[in-house]
Amino acid sequence: MLVPQFTILYVANPTRSALFYRELFGREPVEESPTFAMFVFDSGARLALWSSATVEPAVTQTAGAMELAFALPDDDAVDRLSAEWLARGLPLIQAPTKMEFGYTCMALDPDGHRLRLYCPAPELR
Repeated sequence: MLVPQFTILYVANPTRSALFYRELFGREPVEESPTFAMFVFDSGARLALWSSATVEPAVTQTAGAMELAFALPDDDAVDRLSAEWLARGLPLIQAPTKMEFGYTCMALDPDGHRLRLYCPAPELR
């Protein structure tokens, strides 16, 4: 059985993106170079940032075709973190709102990758 090992985001400037995610996650990357950075989390999840100018084969899509989703324990946490992100200058492209799967909002990273905060609806917890 195949199990994904990590997520790779193609970015214009890995150094800039590593700084953004370092501040967002409150942790240092385990690997960092001018063309690549990787974060490893206690859960085993990994997020890699690879220069879109050096990835092979070349990238043909732009950011925004996928999202990183962060589950939170309650609606107040979504409101609190989205307000923090807005204060830090992250563009919110979806204000906190109720949807069929729960309470959610969405921001963008410096390359336009979607960052979703959500608290699952009670029936989905």
